[in-house]
Amino acid sequence: MPVLSVFLPRNQSAPPAPVPPPKPGQDEGEGAVVVERQTQKTEPPRLYQVLLLNDDFTPMEFVVMVLQEFFRHDLDTATQIMLKIHHEGRGVCGVFTKDVAATKVELVLAASRRAGHPLQCIMEAA
Repeated sequence: MPVLSVFLPRNQSAPPAPVPPPKPGQDEGEGAVVVERQTQKTEPPRLYQVLLLNDDFTPMEFVVMVLQEFFRHDLDTATQIMLKIHHEGRGVCGVFTKDVAATKVELVLAASRRAGHPLQCIMEAA
């Protein structure tokens, strides 16, 4: 009598054996464990403000350019924020998640150093 062989592709196991039906009089749920699904509570990511600090050496035009280039503000908004920084000593450029805020701070500081300006950029929890 010939033997029938079944070849399965690699990384594929044989299908599970069928489960026999319960015997008459046997409770179907006997010995079963029921796990209730618990909803996961996720919190939104914490936000951080990116701020520019006033100094007496960085030109106002450079601050406006930074606000436009790195924070995508239009000319009028960038000018208003620059004046707030100038008069109040600091101003919020934007609010971002931690990683994005840290990246923006590093980009602004690098651009400021390349241009030879002492402009300071920091982040604080919002």
